Formats: sequence, structure tokens, C-alpha cells
Amino acid sequence: MTVEVGRPEEIERTRPVGGAKGWQVAADRPEDPPRRDIIVIGGSAGSLDTLRAIAEALPADHAGTVFVVAHVGRSRSILPDLLSRVGKLTASHPLEEEPIRRGHIYVAPPDRHLLMEDGKVCLSRGPREHFARPAIDPLFRAAARNCGARVIGVVLSGGGGDGAAGLAAIQHAGGLAIVENPCDAAFPDMPRTAASLREPHFVARAAEIPALLVRLSAETVSIEPARATERAPIAMELNGFERPMGFSCPECGGTLRLELKNGFEEYGCHVGHRFGATELLESHSEGVEKGIYVALRMLNEQAEFARRMIAGARDAPLDNGLVYWERLQVEAEEQAETLRRLLEQRPVVSLAAETSGS
Repeated sequence: MTVEVGRPEEIERTRPVGGAKGWQVAADRPEDPPRRDIIVIGGSAGSLDTLRAIAEALPADHAGTVFVVAHVGRSRSILPDLLSRVGKLTASHPLEEEPIRRGHIYVAPPDRHLLMEDGKVCLSRGPREHFARPAIDPLFRAAARNCGARVIGVVLSGGGGDGAAGLAAIQHAGGLAIVENPCDAAFPDMPRTAASLREPHFVARAAEIPALLVRLSAETVSIEPARATERAPIAMELNGFERPMGFSCPECGGTLRLELKNGFEEYGCHVGHRFGATELLESHSEGVEKGIYVALRMLNEQAEFARRMIAGARDAPLDNGLVYWERLQVEAEEQAETLRRLLEQRPVVSLAAETSGS
């Protein structure tokens, strides 16, 4: 049975405008009330049947857009084909900066976070969240920031806690939150965590969620949205680095403390390794170079592995992922070339150079 826990007393008023070439937030007009036209769904283990049922339930004239994140990691995904086959809407892995279309299902591609901004789909290889890329939280945060009360967020079966914080962000922005009943889920951890972080508007069995989404997506919203200037760019959130809280020991990886001894600044870790400031800088430079060479070696091996898989796939009677391996080879070679250029352009850090300069 569906449990309606609560409904927001105030809901943002926004209106999607534009056709297949995208949408933008605009002021509401009495003759064209905005609806909950953005559905974002996160699922992991045990969620496939529910995703298929949702795709099957959405009508052909559905005026909204659906975004789906499933924990596929880097594995090849056929989820768009599965959803297109059972439902009336088209489904696909989006291209970078593809204009968002109504009546379409966007599925996060392997190894990319699925985001949205300014009426376009954004893909990111930002840091993994909850050990996953694609992860659910980045999509939910992006939807909350860009679409506010127009969003319906859904957390389905899965392990871990991905989606909980993002669903809370959707609720904070005025959107609705649906959580699969943990007692009904094949893997209850993900919906249980989401429901415990902030009380969702609905806790529903998997079989009830499709009809619930159809009903809720027809509802209108009725308050003014936050100004666009109050939102920071999505790229800033995912690609920016926070300042480190400290430095790591080049010998053991432990945390370094700055100590002043006899007027000399020295960095030491708790097991006894010690470095002067310039020594620490030089060790960091060496570590960066070593890391680049390790990445370069792995990319070179990845390209060679792809070449061998391509040779085998061409002789195989069935489709054994030839396009995938060809794309992997090209990407590995391009990334390796980028690293080679980076090595050539890196500045030289030298104790002797600093001493002579002083």
C-alpha cells in the first residue's frame, strides 16, 4: 500500500518552455500552469523490474522528461534498449550538452555522472560518490538546483546509501520524494537510508510506483522559483577541489605537522619522517611525475588490450562489442597523448635551482 507521508505546503512555480530543443525556467502563466515534469530515478541491485514497469506505465503523450541512474559502473549498459522496448517513450544514453527533450528517458552512460544545467544534459567524470560513477546523488542535486519543485525524485532498491542526500536536496527545493518500501525491496539498504535521512512524501511498494508517478507528474506547482543567480554552476560543484586540510608524508602517507625548530620550518609525520619545505615540494613533484607515468603505462596497456579485443571481435560471428572496443582504444590513445604533452610542459622543481636563485 502506498503511504503518503506528507506533501509540501509551498511548491515552487516554474514553467518549462521550448519544444524538443530544450527548456528553461520561466514565470508561470495562468493559462499554462507548470507541472511536475522532471522525474529523476536512482536504482541499483533489484531495481530493473521496477524501472521497466515505470517505462511501460508512462503514456506516449507524457510531457515531462525522465532521468535514470543505475549503478552500472564502467560496464556496458543496454538499459536504454530495455526501457524503449517495453515502454512508449524513447530512451537513450545522452550526448554531452544534448538539449533536453520532453517525452524522453535519459539513462546515465557507463562511468559518467548524469547531470543537467540550462536545459541541457551534462556528463561528468567527476569523483566517484558512494563508490559509484554514475552515482545517484549528483543527478538529484542537479535536478534540485535547476528545476526545484518540478522534480519528483525516486529511490529504488539497492545497497548502500546513494541517493539519500540527493533526495533530501530535492525535498529542500520543493520537489517530491518517493522511496520504495524497504520491506518490499530486494535490497533495502538504499531506500531505508533515504527514508531515514528525511521523511519522504511517499513510501510505496515497487508495483505502486509507476501509477503514482503518472498521477504526480500531472500535478501543477504553484510558487515562484528561486532566481537562477542563486545557483552555482554544476561544473563548479563537481570539478572544483577543496583546499586540503594538511599534507601527506611522501614516505608513508601519514599526515604531516609543521614544526618550528631552531628557527627552521620542518614537516614531520607521527612515525618520525621529517622534511624541509623545499624537500617536500620536490617529493610532491616526483610523486606527480611517477603518477603520470603509471597512468601512461596503464593507458598504453589499455589501448593494446582493446586492439586485441578488436581483432577477436572482427572474426566473431556475433556482435562482441566491436564499437565499444574501438571507442576504448581511441580514448586510451588520446588520453595517453594528453599525458605525454603534460609531462613535456611540467616545470622543473629542483633544490639546486632554488638554492642558486636565493
